[in-house]
Amino acid sequence: MSYWYDAHLILIQSTFVSLLLALSIQFPLRMGVFSFAGIGSYGIGAYAAAIMTIRYSWPAFAAIGAGMVVAMVAGYLLALLVSRLDGLYLGMATIAFTLILTVVAINGGSLTGGAQGLYGAISTLQTGQVILVCAVVVVLLALSERGRMGRRIDAVREDPELAVSVGIRVIRMRRMAFVVSGALGACAGGMNALLRTTVSPDDVGFSLVVLALTMIIVGGSRSWAGALIGSVIFTWLPQVLQAVGDWQTVVYGVIVALTAVYVPSGLLGVAQNGYRRMRRRSGPVAGATEKATGSEEPGGDSAPLEPLSEDVPTGGTR
Repeated sequence: MSYWYDAHLILIQSTFVSLLLALSIQFPLRMGVFSFAGIGSYGIGAYAAAIMTIRYSWPAFAAIGAGMVVAMVAGYLLALLVSRLDGLYLGMATIAFTLILTVVAINGGSLTGGAQGLYGAISTLQTGQVILVCAVVVVLLALSERGRMGRRIDAVREDPELAVSVGIRVIRMRRMAFVVSGALGACAGGMNALLRTTVSPDDVGFSLVVLALTMIIVGGSRSWAGALIGSVIFTWLPQVLQAVGDWQTVVYGVIVALTAVYVPSGLLGVAQNGYRRMRRRSGPVAGATEKATGSEEPGGDSAPLEPLSEDVPTGGTR
């Protein structure tokens, strides 16, 4: 077991970094915000952590935290800038944000290392610490999928006008999505830079947008569990596909295309639907018990949205 762990340590680390990266896209999507700003934040976090470590010898978590703060501020400012955009236009604007940061990194001179990037970002960051951070993030996001917060997020995604009518500040929550996305993306970038001791413009670009979106599509966009499934599959899939040689890209594309067409809710949705069918087949007694007690499926929360008078917006809705 120890030999297997040592032999696959890089893949294990990459799995958890990819999970944070996927969550930086998945969280805004849960709110109906089609944003890829988390990828740009990944670059901010990576370069900030590398610069603070190489030039100022900051401890690992201090360097990562600095990148997260910068990315959260950038995310909030970006949210203000694109507040009137939605859907495809918002997605394109946030992709442009990522590409602009890539250009800045290439032309950053000695600060960013130019096209070659920065090397020698050596720190004491350990795999166990990365796993612990991911566990804390997953717990917090899982809590946000339930209860009052979960109902707010669902309402903002499904019907913003209805959400406003019951006192939810839609604009404020969408800005929060950018801030949280920035924090998650920067955390992933900072950890990856310190684990690999290097960062370059090639690490941040459109290919990373495609990878993160693919993880969400295949795994499922409505829960953290979908991001986890996608990150595991697409971190380990290249190693599995080594047997097909030059056909790796073709097989990879076919898997993504078939999943998008035939499993639109992702593999998590397939698993949830199968679980519900098993519950229904368990017998009429179980169904009657659920109706009598008002119990629900995991992840389901059908309680109505209660008015929140303290959150009544003062301006426009969108």
